[in-house]
Amino acid sequence: MTLKIGIDVGGTFTDFVVVRDGAPPVIYKTLSTPSDPSIAVVDGLSEIAASQKPAMSLPAFAATIDTLVHGTTVTTNATLTSTGAKCGLLTTEGVRDALEMRRGIREEQYNNRYTNVKPLVPRYLRAGIRGRLDRNGRELQPLDLDGVRSAIELFKREGVQAVAICFMNSFANPAQERAAAELVKRELPGAYLSVSTDVLPSIRFYERVSTTALNAYVGPKLNHYLDQLVGRLGAIGFKGLLLIMQSNGGVISPQLARDRAALTLLSGPAGGPGAGLFYVRAHGQDKCITTDMGGTSFEASVAVRAPMVKNDGEIARHKIALPMLDIHTIGAGGGSIGWLDEGGLLRMGPQSAGADPGPACYGKGGKLPTTTDANVVLGYLDPNYFAGGRMKLDTAAARRAIDEHIARPMGLTVEEAAAGMYRVACNNMAQGVREVTIKRGFDPREFPFIPAGGAGPIHACLICLELEIPLQIVPREASVLCAFGMLMSELKHDFVRTFVSRLDGIDWTRLSNLIDAMQRDGERQLSEERIPAARRRYDVRLDCRYIRQYHEVSLPVARDLIDRRDTAGIAKAFHAEHNRLFGYSLAQEATPIEIINVRVQAIGATDKPAYREEAWAGADAAHALKGKRSVYVPETRKFAEVPVYDGHRLRYGNRVIGPALIEQETTAVFVSNSYDCVVDALGSFALFAKGREELVASCIRQTEEVPA
Repeated sequence: MTLKIGIDVGGTFTDFVVVRDGAPPVIYKTLSTPSDPSIAVVDGLSEIAASQKPAMSLPAFAATIDTLVHGTTVTTNATLTSTGAKCGLLTTEGVRDALEMRRGIREEQYNNRYTNVKPLVPRYLRAGIRGRLDRNGRELQPLDLDGVRSAIELFKREGVQAVAICFMNSFANPAQERAAAELVKRELPGAYLSVSTDVLPSIRFYERVSTTALNAYVGPKLNHYLDQLVGRLGAIGFKGLLLIMQSNGGVISPQLARDRAALTLLSGPAGGPGAGLFYVRAHGQDKCITTDMGGTSFEASVAVRAPMVKNDGEIARHKIALPMLDIHTIGAGGGSIGWLDEGGLLRMGPQSAGADPGPACYGKGGKLPTTTDANVVLGYLDPNYFAGGRMKLDTAAARRAIDEHIARPMGLTVEEAAAGMYRVACNNMAQGVREVTIKRGFDPREFPFIPAGGAGPIHACLICLELEIPLQIVPREASVLCAFGMLMSELKHDFVRTFVSRLDGIDWTRLSNLIDAMQRDGERQLSEERIPAARRRYDVRLDCRYIRQYHEVSLPVARDLIDRRDTAGIAKAFHAEHNRLFGYSLAQEATPIEIINVRVQAIGATDKPAYREEAWAGADAAHALKGKRSVYVPETRKFAEVPVYDGHRLRYGNRVIGPALIEQETTAVFVSNSYDCVVDALGSFALFAKGREELVASCIRQTEEVPA
């Protein structure tokens, strides 16, 4: 019997999902330890070992674990808090200021107080080296190795921990970068080395140098953390397979993560979209909006048949041009602090109380009012049943914090202030969902909504009311959805090569050779990871644009279109995708199409957790009723006595009429006045808008009775 554990280290909680063959997932949570996240990992494994029947020692339990899939925010937090490594940069003479010049575009054109982002590498540690290649990779000027040596001496004197190397046009010929890298390895052996032709061998210098610098900036931090993690796991007797989550939704080995640390940037929530698709497929759907509300942040993403991927993004205003899931993040979590701006308006976040000291109601010294404090005052959280009763919440402390900082300054009661905090937080999250739906050409009303995170299902109804979304699906594992999604992730390796050509003038042989070469690289990587040939597959994408456009569209292309040299088929697919994204295409004008990059993703299929469907139990949910509690109902803006159900006892087919609360150990689901709930075959809580009875048919099997 195999044992797999997904681990998602968040800012407030570290989540665990334990999966054994043929058994439903089991959830565990422990408080994160920001000073050393690996401590929380071992603490959680210790709790899991003690909870086994019979209880096991930690070493005995660790020896039974086959696979650990681990998501970490170490690199993300290092960038957000500017606590990465001290870096040096070797680049082409004359362009060492590219990190500051960026693309020369003002991010906020009408903000007179706009200031530029502080570069990850200070100017005095950015060395311009003589040597030049043309755009085709031909050497115009040899590399000045003495200049490289002088820069290395400077880096030694300044105590540089990491070195980034990025020369102009090196994507077309890596020889000069490799020569410089060899010198750095020899003269500065302890430094972390980041070379652009290894990290991102594609066109566009600023994106390439920024990504390479980011990789160097976070590399030592990730290496240190992995040393701690691997060391602690080894000390407790773990001998199984350790996999690290990356931002494209796949997993990689720890060694590859060490070499390509930037692959883990923004990887924390990357398990969510795949898990969301898993749950909506039980409803005959192949698309969803997945959100994750943790203690510090709120993430939103869209999946249509597969999670949406983009080839560039930003973190703390620094450009990163690596494939990553299209996830929008805002500072709106359970620990988000409520405050009044200069005009006296109520704001929520992005500052967070985190895990230490945490919200005021945690009783750990926090004095500022947070979203969690508002949820306690509004009755959504039972102070005696938080984390299954293992952690008691201090309602009086929550009321004091809200009264002092929000209610009295605004002339409101504590309840009115808490209701305002709740509504502002939900509006912020609704705006986050708009960023990944309406701004991407999707109508949110057409998507099932998957709220995840410990606090997500408490806020989902108000978010969905704002966006007019009629169907929510709250998995039983909602509080640890990303950790569960990690167990469903596949090994993924991305490769890119620049290939500039008009579509109507392609050198098909060269294109095929490029794809074959990247596929061989993928074959080698997956072979080293012992993935059988039958479980490997390769996806091809072309970055295309209309001639003279500034941005490209990354277009998935079936390999047979390339083998058949089907120019018309590729053009048709590009016009359709461009129209979906931007609302128009230039097909009628016969505007030429240009290819910029070719991408191949090598995918190694992994064993996925099995999930057994529940037996039909009928509509009656009375057996799960725990009692009633006074809860704030947003639609009426009043408190009301609503039924409270034990979510662990609700079964397939059980129906709950809103307003109501459904409580589990690690989350609570608020069914507002505008929704009702039915439990689906996977045990998820499906909330559907009142009057939309046709949605119930997608929640249960057609052969079984529809609840009246």
